Amino acid sequence: MAYAVASAQARDLLVQEGPMTQNPPIEISWEQLRRAAQDAKSRAYAPYSQHPVGAAALTNTGRIVSGCNVENASYGITLCAECGLVSELIKTSATGSRETLIAFACVGPHPGPLLPCGRCRQLLMEHADPSLLIDTERGPSLLTDLLPFAFGPKDLPTS
Repeated sequence: MAYAVASAQARDLLVQEGPMTQNPPIEISWEQLRRAAQDAKSRAYAPYSQHPVGAAALTNTGRIVSGCNVENASYGITLCAECGLVSELIKTSATGSRETLIAFACVGPHPGPLLPCGRCRQLLMEHADPSLLIDTERGPSLLTDLLPFAFGPKDLPTS
């Protein structure tokens, strides 16, 4: 399903410096990402909340990585789907390479996109292309619009 980009800034970044300027350009198939997220959700372990979540993302190399939530009886150490996705990204990237995420979709037990929580937005930011797009009800939105002034490696003191 094609739809308008949620913000003019996201649209401009897609054209100017986002995934469409890659050589060759990487086309984002939101339907394919949602299907991958649905597949990941089907593997979720959510016996306590009954809230299975799946996430999928397209990388700057054209790969799709995914993850699902894994609950724990102690709740606090439950792993979000985004944690599994980032683990897969790191684990399956070519040795010595630094892949980044360019498009992200997340689904839960209810119809429509599920937005990452603040903690997960921060986790995604660490591994995101500067123009990472997040699937939302209104269309793709920039992660930087959903998490303005994010803390990142640039904020850490250098030695």
